[in-house]
Amino acid sequence: MEKEFWRFRRLRNNQLLRNMIAETSLSKSDLIYPLFVIYGENVKNPVKSMPGVYQMSIDVLVEECKEIVDLGIPSVILFGIPEHKDPSGSDAYSENGIIQRAVRAIKKEIKDLIVITDVCLCEYTSHGHCGILVGDTIDNDKSIEIYAKIALTQVQSGADMVAPSDMMDGRVQKIRSFLDENGFTNIPIMSYSAKYASGLYGPFREAAQGAPKFGDRKSHQMDIRNSNEALREVQQDIFEGADIVMVKPAGWYLDVIQRIKSTFNVPVAAYQVSGEYAMIKAAAGNGWLDEEKVMIESLFAIKRAGADLILTYFAKEIAKLIDKKII
Repeated sequence: MEKEFWRFRRLRNNQLLRNMIAETSLSKSDLIYPLFVIYGENVKNPVKSMPGVYQMSIDVLVEECKEIVDLGIPSVILFGIPEHKDPSGSDAYSENGIIQRAVRAIKKEIKDLIVITDVCLCEYTSHGHCGILVGDTIDNDKSIEIYAKIALTQVQSGADMVAPSDMMDGRVQKIRSFLDENGFTNIPIMSYSAKYASGLYGPFREAAQGAPKFGDRKSHQMDIRNSNEALREVQQDIFEGADIVMVKPAGWYLDVIQRIKSTFNVPVAAYQVSGEYAMIKAAAGNGWLDEEKVMIESLFAIKRAGADLILTYFAKEIAKLIDKKII
């Protein structure tokens, strides 16, 4: 008797069967929600290129965080927009800086939320670059001294985790040592280990008001053509003390996520960046695709590649779909 070909469709007949054998899952615990905080009171400025995303004053931010907790999303990451910028980005490491104030306000009102703080200078410097300039060049070693100060003041304000996003060499070790020396040995570091010099950051730069005044960031962010380099960057960050490593952007670099996860088997985060979000929103707004389907598909692709955590502006929408058992 001739052997019958395998009928793969047997296990696709209905949604229950498909759920039973699904290889990839997405849960609320996978989500980190990015938020932008600005000075003022009762401020909720829409970001034009990112529908549904806002710059929020601290009072509004706290209420937003309460909603996030109610939705079951376990974590947020904060990006600050200062009132005044200067060459050294002093608001970033001030005890009364915008992020430090925001963290204290959130922690005063909310217990069950992991607050992660971005550690960088681009939003805070008058020149818009991610470090201290000497002439037109970023001084790596002077910059990482500042990052350590930023991280310490954020943690002293109550941050549960710090996330250096600058891509300077040695910054993870500098931050780890400085936190440990000041008694914060239990604070984890989520490092932007493979952050590419991508064209997908445009809407974020509107939201965070951190575009460079001249030049670009290709001297420190990764070349879009490289993936072996990402492995070396991640290996170094792990050696220096990173607890979680991140790939940014996510959707364009699924191969990098997969290689990092399979090579190192450490917790991997992936940032579905502003441009990825904006494109889906824009196409859906024009009726060119189904926003819900594409949103879900994009996040499952990131998880399937190996990400354990996803930073996404879709977090609230996905959480609601999880509650409805749509995914």
